[in-house]
Amino acid sequence: MDGVATTTTAAILAEKIERRTAHVGVIGLGYVGLPLAVEFAKAGFTVTGIEVDPQKAASINAGQSYVQDVASEVMAPLVAQGKLRATSDVAAISELDTMNICVPTPLRKTKDPDMSYVAAACEAIARYLRHGSLVILESTTYPGTTEEFVLPMLERPDRKVGRDFFLCFSPERVDPGNPVYQTANIPKVVGGITPECTRLGALLYSQAIEKVVPVSSTQVAEMVKLLENTFRMINIGLVNEMALMCDRMGINVWEVIDAAATKPFGFMPFYPGPGLGGHCIPIDPFYLSWKTKQAGIEARFIELAGYINGQMPLFVVEKIQNALNDRAKPLKGSHIHLLGMAYKKNIDDVRESPALDIALLLEKRGARVTYSDPYVPSVALNARRLESSPMEEMVPQADCVVIVTDHSAVDYAFVARHARLVVDTRNALKGVSSENIVRL
Repeated sequence: MDGVATTTTAAILAEKIERRTAHVGVIGLGYVGLPLAVEFAKAGFTVTGIEVDPQKAASINAGQSYVQDVASEVMAPLVAQGKLRATSDVAAISELDTMNICVPTPLRKTKDPDMSYVAAACEAIARYLRHGSLVILESTTYPGTTEEFVLPMLERPDRKVGRDFFLCFSPERVDPGNPVYQTANIPKVVGGITPECTRLGALLYSQAIEKVVPVSSTQVAEMVKLLENTFRMINIGLVNEMALMCDRMGINVWEVIDAAATKPFGFMPFYPGPGLGGHCIPIDPFYLSWKTKQAGIEARFIELAGYINGQMPLFVVEKIQNALNDRAKPLKGSHIHLLGMAYKKNIDDVRESPALDIALLLEKRGARVTYSDPYVPSVALNARRLESSPMEEMVPQADCVVIVTDHSAVDYAFVARHARLVVDTRNALKGVSSENIVRL
């Protein structure tokens, strides 16, 4: 009977998905969840987003996007057509045929995963889950989370995975601010607890995403994201260490990388910077490090790369201090103006941004800090808010201008002409030769 029940339940859901009559849900409407909800709505599904912040839910229902990669002009018609709505009421889960969990998974200060958001989402799903529904976790986490953590919260003696409901993991791969690769055209990896779970997860995504990549298990899918970001973190750590070495030897690391990048095989260029930022690369590898420690394995590359990348804001501050000292000026009492507060160019996200660490270190050493960022009007710093200042006004006044984030909208020619001293951590002034420019 179980085989018949499985086939019937899965077939009913598959037909709903293929006919686009399945009621799709997305739990967590941040920079991952909202673009995904919009893509499902554009594909013709009726989508309900569940968002704990009632102000965000109200904003969506008013057709106003708060996520940079989702234009209000695209979202508003979907809301008006009834294809997309948001609510803070978790009881809406009882209406859903599918649900994607897109909630945060931060690290605690002890560098172990904080699963409280995932746990809260799973508790709500367990309470309201409909028979025959599909649940997909997208939040980045450690290998084994879906099977070891999520499944026991959802499964009961009378509710078996692969028979009464279906469970998958699919890593989010969003690159905020990327004009080429966005939710619809980034290949979607998906792995289920059972083969039928995988099939249904892949079927759902294939309705809205250009390419779907099924894998054999949830653990493989979980590991994919960690490999991607660990690869990036370690290579950035390597090139940051190379920058530290080149600095000591008086070698231009940027020229070294450009020359090495002419090799048509066996080399992929990565670039140094003031430190790692964002929700993924500084954090995700430590999920893996934490998990491997449970198995008695030491993740040495991850720990070392994390240490080197974590030292870069301090290196930048020392670079500023030395540059001022060479001009017979102390850091204490100097006006330092930071260009860019976001963690990377052309976005408004300041999570884990090295600019915040640089600003705090500078203030601790007695400097007066201001900043300009066309995407970040204000930022919390030391329990106070710091407002973005006009670049044209501050650059000529500052004792030192520090290019922390290389936003495309910044007039770097103006900076080169009017700044008394520039510390360029991004090679934004590439090709400009001046005694007043100090490069990383």
